[in-house]
Amino acid sequence: MTQVVIDRPNAGTTLFTLLGAISFCHFLNDLAQSVVPAIYPMLKSGFGLSFGQIGLLGLVWQGTASLLQPIVGHYTDRRPRPYSLAFGMCCTLLGMLAFAFAANFPALLGAGALLGFGSAIFHPESSRFARAVSGGAHGLAQSLFQVGGNVGSSAGPLLAAFLILPRGQESLVWIALMSLGGIAILAVLGRWYKNNGHARPQPKVSAARANALPAGQVRRAMAILVALMFSKFFYLTSITTYYIFYLMHAFHLPIEAAQIYLFAFLAASAVGTFIGGPIGDRVGRKTVIWGSILGVLPFSLALPYVGLAATVALSIVIGLVLSSAFSAIVVYGQELMPGRVGMVSGLFFGIAFGLGGIGAAVLGEVADWTSIEFVYRVCAFLPAIGLLAAFLPNLETGFKTASAR
Repeated sequence: MTQVVIDRPNAGTTLFTLLGAISFCHFLNDLAQSVVPAIYPMLKSGFGLSFGQIGLLGLVWQGTASLLQPIVGHYTDRRPRPYSLAFGMCCTLLGMLAFAFAANFPALLGAGALLGFGSAIFHPESSRFARAVSGGAHGLAQSLFQVGGNVGSSAGPLLAAFLILPRGQESLVWIALMSLGGIAILAVLGRWYKNNGHARPQPKVSAARANALPAGQVRRAMAILVALMFSKFFYLTSITTYYIFYLMHAFHLPIEAAQIYLFAFLAASAVGTFIGGPIGDRVGRKTVIWGSILGVLPFSLALPYVGLAATVALSIVIGLVLSSAFSAIVVYGQELMPGRVGMVSGLFFGIAFGLGGIGAAVLGEVADWTSIEFVYRVCAFLPAIGLLAAFLPNLETGFKTASAR
């Protein structure tokens, strides 16, 4: 199998203040995003929705982000727009306000589309920003950036349980107001990004020379990554969208308790995201991708057949292990296609949202026709797709320049 050693600049000092700031804004963005599935039970009862309609709402929200993120990333590779970060957060704010005052199901769909639009604008350029201030430690930077989003995602159910559910739909205004701080921070970061010369596209010639793999092999590797993303995010959607309903139905838990168990899963996912990038810097992205996706198969197969305590424990392990793959996948894709950081980031974040939306819609229909338990029994086999990671080329990143032969 072909082994490629990709050149990496000497790792300098990571600009942790800037990286921390963009990670915090990722926290605010994904906090708003994660509140929506956490309040699905409230929306379901308040608007008389079916599981199919819940799935459609997830499809509109995540599908909007999915379709637009690769387009936004491709555009900003050619014409970087540093202030688009703040504009994306503005869309997130408007989406949360729309959810707070939605009076019917079409209004909920419109609010979901606004949230998706905000994420589509925010993620590609913010991922590029994280790479620009990485000091060469691309896996670490991507993990720190993504862990902000994962912490925000894990905090959403807690806010829903203790703020939104007791006070009702209009209390979503408080989540919207949090986005104002993010808009101010992102405006400052956008100005720094522009003034320090990072808001310039990389010349196509230098990008082509940096790519040591033939175009056909790059396409095959990207196709495998997409299949692995399907495995990862279709399974994750079964938990982030329907785990609350599963716990309430299978173990007769109150909604507040189910929210806390969802938080435990999402918190474990945040830890896994943080771990994945630095480990990939040390042992290689392919190893992390292989182990994180295929490695959860025994746990996912067992989860639908155990009691409450074991279900919670297995979900924590699954969240920890499975989430470590995403940082490695994003950086691996960026190394496959140097010079297209925005497009690759937008593609993978878009796939994540798109598969989440499609998964929410499909699994919602399956749950309506069968049961929530059946959904988990079927989805348990998805991590087996991780076997495809064996066919990825070996990309070893080091400090010395070498060429593939």
